[in-house]
Amino acid sequence: MDPMEVQVWSVSQVNSFVKETMEGAFNPFWVRGEISNLVIHRSGHVYFTLKDAGSQLRGCWFSAADPARRLGLANGSLVEAFGKLGVYAPRGEYQINVRQMRLAGVGDLVRQFEEIRRKLEAEGLFAPERKRPIPALPRRIGVVTSPTGAAIRDFLQIIDRRFPNVHVTIYPCQVQGGTAAAEAAAGVAFFNRTRAADVIVVTRGGGSMEDLWPFNSEILARQVAASSIPVISAIGHEIDFTICDFASDLRAPTPSAAAELVIGRRAEFADSIDRLAKDMRSCLTLKMRDEAYKLDRLANSYVFREPLRMIEERHQYLDDLENRMRFLAESAAEKALRDTEHLEGCLKALNPLRVLERGYAFVTDREGHVVSTSGLPDATPLKLHFADGSVPVKVDRS
Repeated sequence: MDPMEVQVWSVSQVNSFVKETMEGAFNPFWVRGEISNLVIHRSGHVYFTLKDAGSQLRGCWFSAADPARRLGLANGSLVEAFGKLGVYAPRGEYQINVRQMRLAGVGDLVRQFEEIRRKLEAEGLFAPERKRPIPALPRRIGVVTSPTGAAIRDFLQIIDRRFPNVHVTIYPCQVQGGTAAAEAAAGVAFFNRTRAADVIVVTRGGGSMEDLWPFNSEILARQVAASSIPVISAIGHEIDFTICDFASDLRAPTPSAAAELVIGRRAEFADSIDRLAKDMRSCLTLKMRDEAYKLDRLANSYVFREPLRMIEERHQYLDDLENRMRFLAESAAEKALRDTEHLEGCLKALNPLRVLERGYAFVTDREGHVVSTSGLPDATPLKLHFADGSVPVKVDRS
């Protein structure tokens, strides 16, 4: 790929992309940590850092100066904060945007909740691969809830307003009290046994942790996890989390949101078809315009107007190449000749016979090896070399 064609992002674009990705990927959650760097700003917002032994997390609690003071927040306070991850793009920092905060330690129910959650999680009941997709076009919706509660009224109002022809079956059950968990589990089992629904919604309105406790039971969680029909859990308000939420295939923050999720998929499907049809028409129109432009450009291009001229230009280009090749070959030959002459001169200058021409001579033995006077006995035959020839000699030390 041409480096000039690679897209270069601005810092703001990168941070904006990270913000959209992160804020869309994480549901609200509870986190425990120790408060540090606490600032209660005059604007009413509370800024702090949550930390534990190994890490830290920036946090912001908007318009919460009074609740923070009532809690007695200070550096070193151990708290549990509920919120959602967000990104503060100007600094490129991620933080938790807190919606609710409490001092750590809320009693036996929380401990029981965590024990049940850890136990079922260890068994794999909450594993992502167990989750079933919610059908895009459900014709039948099974609702497990109290038939007289506000949750079912809100749910049905949205269904009637958006798609009144969808069939809704209600399995009545208690939503708090000692029998609520077993009745809700029986409702999930009923729809699986009768195949009377394409999707099951287990729902109730908000309440205290004690009120919502039946939806933290193992019996209901196991029945939801074992359901062959996709289950949506919509218990309480957005900040409420139950074991049923973890075991279900999809969590909705409220009963109304559950209705929107079920019907919204159907509405989104219809809207998607309309958008695709419009996009197809637009794409075809643009494609036809683009092809017409290309055809017109080709029809008026140089190659069609003067085709012979292009051939002539190619001939001229070949002639130029030939001339350049001839010039380069001649230049290379001339350089090689100069280099040869230079080397020849160097060899002549180094030739030892040239030294003999100045009156010098050298002596060799029979084998032609140059010798010196040391170690030569008398009468040793040698040969004396001059510039114009050689003569035989013998050693005579007398």
